[in-house]
Amino acid sequence: MSIHDQIVGLIKQQDPEAASIIQAEADRQASTIELIASENHASTAVMHAMGTCLTNKYAEGYPGRRYYGGCEHHDSIERLAQERAKQMFGCAYANVQPHSGAQANAAVFMALMEPGATFASLVLADGGHLSHGLPINFSGHYYKPVHYPLVRDEKSAEFEQIDYDAVRAVCLEHKPAMLLCGYSAYPRTIDFAKFRAIADEVGALLMADVAHISGLIVGGQHPSPFPHAHVVTTTTHKSLRGPRGGLILTNDEEISKKVNRALFPGMQGGPLMHVIASKAVAFGEALKPEYKAYQAQTVANAKALAGALVEHGYRITSGGTDNHLMLVDLTSKDPKGADGELTGKAAERWLEDAGLICNKNGIPGDQRKPMVTSGIRLGTPATTTRGFKEAEMKQVAGFIDRVLSAGLEGEDELSRVTEQVRGEVRDLCAKFPMPGH
Repeated sequence: MSIHDQIVGLIKQQDPEAASIIQAEADRQASTIELIASENHASTAVMHAMGTCLTNKYAEGYPGRRYYGGCEHHDSIERLAQERAKQMFGCAYANVQPHSGAQANAAVFMALMEPGATFASLVLADGGHLSHGLPINFSGHYYKPVHYPLVRDEKSAEFEQIDYDAVRAVCLEHKPAMLLCGYSAYPRTIDFAKFRAIADEVGALLMADVAHISGLIVGGQHPSPFPHAHVVTTTTHKSLRGPRGGLILTNDEEISKKVNRALFPGMQGGPLMHVIASKAVAFGEALKPEYKAYQAQTVANAKALAGALVEHGYRITSGGTDNHLMLVDLTSKDPKGADGELTGKAAERWLEDAGLICNKNGIPGDQRKPMVTSGIRLGTPATTTRGFKEAEMKQVAGFIDRVLSAGLEGEDELSRVTEQVRGEVRDLCAKFPMPGH
């Protein structure tokens, strides 16, 4: 009996209803192919570290400076997580308490900018995150975002990649207090040195939000934001493959002090010590030699998937991928183009019915609404964790194309192909079991 079965069995004794829902979700994950770029499959040790007795304790404050007694071991586990985080990224200071990446971003904003201050970030529709200036988000409500675009010239070899000349022009015009780089749906390598040069020219702080690519950075598959960035934020899940949570990193002692105060007591109370313990376990895994091989395979799998989709007639925005994700332009497959019925919303639904889990996503310059979109975002961290390699990713591309092509043929053909592909997906998943199963 697996550890998962033992845990669910224990819960079932106390609460059969909750246990049945947990088991249903476990079955769904085990029998489907996870292609959402921001999701992954944490190890058994990482998951179950969150179910320990550390959840029973309040530990407001920081190691050695708590507002409650009885925090000796909570100090130890937090220090362990901090030291491992610093080792992973090669930096001097780490705050492991943020509950999420968005809260990490909010703490940095609060610490380093006055309300109403200007910051520069990517046009959100081109791959930015909601915490990078969405009007109804804290970042757009309390601060003034200005945005730089991607390269718009279709004839350029850098089409749909970061336009560094435009970044500089926007910063020279608006003189932002902070320049933000790091994105939610950008498949290319980020040149942190170029960003730092622009930030220095206008007297801005450089913040790198590496939530998506942090695992690749630790695994040596993407350049590090250090020593260029003044402050770095990330989630601890996604490509990093830890528990859901956030992390703030810097080499600057004064920035570290300001961030610590902004996070606690500025915006959070007691840290989630059971999650911090899980972060420590995940960081320990990331420091092992085999982690580099995992991240190399993640990138290789992304390139294989993107290449296979191109062979099936799809356009990958920016012309390919350098990391773990890609944006697929669906209009390239629909005979009616942008006026056709193959939308991101439809593709997400059709693929999910076939056991292929992805998310609709706007493509650069998308004219469709954000809840409809002209594209889908695909990623390879989760499939790589299960053991998929290039051959399996090419097989996945074939699954995707069969389903989407059938959808264009009508409901009867879609139903027939969906049932067929769903069975093949189950068979493939059975060959690559989930961690702990």
